[in-house]
Amino acid sequence: MRFIKTLIIALLVLVVLLVGITFSIHNTEKVAIDLVFIQLPEASLSLWLIAAFVTGGFLGVILSVFTIFSLKTRLGSAKRKATSAQKELDHLRVSNLKDAV
Repeated sequence: MRFIKTLIIALLVLVVLLVGITFSIHNTEKVAIDLVFIQLPEASLSLWLIAAFVTGGFLGVILSVFTIFSLKTRLGSAKRKATSAQKELDHLRVSNLKDAV
């Protein structure tokens, strides 16, 4: 099973590399990127597109980490409140039984 998983991952990596190489070969035109405050140097179109893709992926991962951290914090708080409410409920049930006796 491990061999099959490794083989599939290797094939996917190979396909991604081949697509990337083909993409780079077909997009060799030089372009300069003009941002409002900065002018980036002239480089091939494929380089700028791949850089934008990688930057977007990296920023997506960073934002996801912050979101997951926030959600885990809220989950921990909710668990503490639920535990506290359960303890209080158990205490009220026991005290109600003591009053009845």
